[in-house]
Amino acid sequence: MCLGIPGQVTELLDDGSQHAWADVSGARRRVNVALLEDEDLKVGDWVLIHVGFALAKLDEQEAAETLQLLEGMAKAYTDELEAMASSSTSAPGQS
Repeated sequence: MCLGIPGQVTELLDDGSQHAWADVSGARRRVNVALLEDEDLKVGDWVLIHVGFALAKLDEQEAAETLQLLEGMAKAYTDELEAMASSSTSAPGQS
C-alpha cells in the first residue's frame, strides 16, 4: 500500500533544485516540489508527499483530516499487533 502524507512547507529553497523543507508530523523532510511549479507554493502551505515528492497542494482542513485518518490507522494496526502478541501462539490442541 502506498500512502501520501501531508506536510507543511517550512522553507522554499532558492538554489534552483526545486526543493523545499516540510514539517511532516514533527519531522523535517526535504521534498521535491517540481510537480507543483504552477501552484505558487508559499511557506505555510500544505502538500501531499509521497516518496519525497510533493504531489498536490492541500488546504489546511484536508491536511488535518488526512493526518487524523493516518493516526487512526496506525492505532488500529498497533492495537491489532498487541492483540496478536497477547493471544496464544500455539495451534489448537498443541501446547
